[in-house]
Amino acid sequence: MNLFVGIVGLPNVGKSTLFNAITNSQVEAANYPFATIEPNVGIVAVPDKRLTALSALINPQKTTPAICRFVDIAGLVKGASKGEGLGNQFLANIREADAICHVVRCFANKDITHVYNSVDPKRDVEIINLELIVADLDVVNKKIEKVHRKAISGDKEAKFLDDLYAKVQKQLMDNKLVKDLTFSEEELKQIKLDNFLTFKPTLFIANVDEASIAHPENNPYLSQLKVCCKKDDIIVPISAQIEYEISKLSEQDKIPFMQDLGLKETGLSTVIVQAYKLLNLSSFFTFGKDEVKAWTFINGMTAPECAGIIHSDIQKGFIRAEVMNASDLIELKSENEVKAKGLLRVEGKDYIIKDGDVVYFRFNV
Repeated sequence: MNLFVGIVGLPNVGKSTLFNAITNSQVEAANYPFATIEPNVGIVAVPDKRLTALSALINPQKTTPAICRFVDIAGLVKGASKGEGLGNQFLANIREADAICHVVRCFANKDITHVYNSVDPKRDVEIINLELIVADLDVVNKKIEKVHRKAISGDKEAKFLDDLYAKVQKQLMDNKLVKDLTFSEEELKQIKLDNFLTFKPTLFIANVDEASIAHPENNPYLSQLKVCCKKDDIIVPISAQIEYEISKLSEQDKIPFMQDLGLKETGLSTVIVQAYKLLNLSSFFTFGKDEVKAWTFINGMTAPECAGIIHSDIQKGFIRAEVMNASDLIELKSENEVKAKGLLRVEGKDYIIKDGDVVYFRFNV
């Protein structure tokens, strides 16, 4: 399972510059609305110092990081759902995304045109939310059309879906997000399958100027953004332009450049770490001379379920999991030393895999 994040926002908020930075690709980032007219897909490695350290222990033939896929779509504008601009036609490209990364402009710059001629994070967030709501409303209306007649005729499953979608429809018509509704367990299972955009977890990226990057709490636009977001919303302040400049530097030059700016981590690391937190994700590792690899999993998954991430046959034939902690292995420098210290564990089907576990799955098909 790989992390898939869709990037949304108004034109000229820094979406494409951010995309260039975190993927090191050459997406056009011109200073005019609708520069991005095709959805851009970037595949990036999830940075993990533990993977690098594990690989250094045995120099495997291959080292494979976990993967994060970013999709950048054209900027949305007010009325996109009615044909204004170009963004709405690409929303289908992020319906399968695990999360939405909403880039909000939090800097003033007279040389970079704002599509509404002023910087107003609250207004900008409301415009994007409304366009996502309208896109979801179109989807739910079509779903109701499909099930309503069957529901009236007495079909129980159709009645369940008809009632559920009527509930969602009302929420959207009130200009509210699907994720703010309360669902029963049965309803929740269905809603997760429907891929409503306004149900997806959202990570807000406040694109600030260079002067604010060391102390973003002093940025007045960031303060405005916080007011219009909920308490548990995750907001990551970064400078997309600075991140782009960092992405072009060699590894050797990045450290002093970041130190001068007061940055401890790149924007890529921060965004992915926060996306993992938002989606309740972690990483486990497989370790061998052929390959050392990081795997993404949902916290709470059992050993057999995580084995299934590697291959369904391993899950079906699961016998046991031999588990050690990455930090123990890195510190002791070999599997034999881990075993000698009694830190290698044999776990069964009920074991809950933990972040940083190094796992060897025993199975028989």
